Amino acid sequence: MTARIYQRPKNAMQSGKALMDQWILEFAPAEAKQPDPLMGWAGSGDMQQQVQLHFASQDEAQAYAARYGIPAVVHATPPRRLKIQAYADNFR
Repeated sequence: MTARIYQRPKNAMQSGKALMDQWILEFAPAEAKQPDPLMGWAGSGDMQQQVQLHFASQDEAQAYAARYGIPAVVHATPPRRLKIQAYADNFR
């Protein structure tokens, strides 16, 4: 029952930065998904795949994992690289 802790990435389809400061703890899948024979949908009996816990900081998420004995891996947020250019550069 391992978990991963990461910061929510910015939505590429919108310019806003809402909810980017949240840290998420989610559990790794314990078993592979299998197709349902009747409907063909993919599913599994692992209920922890559906759990996502939201925290205000990375320290809070790590403290929660340590308190409940959950081995967690922290995925660092990659640095943002801005490409600053003028509108006129589109026509060069």
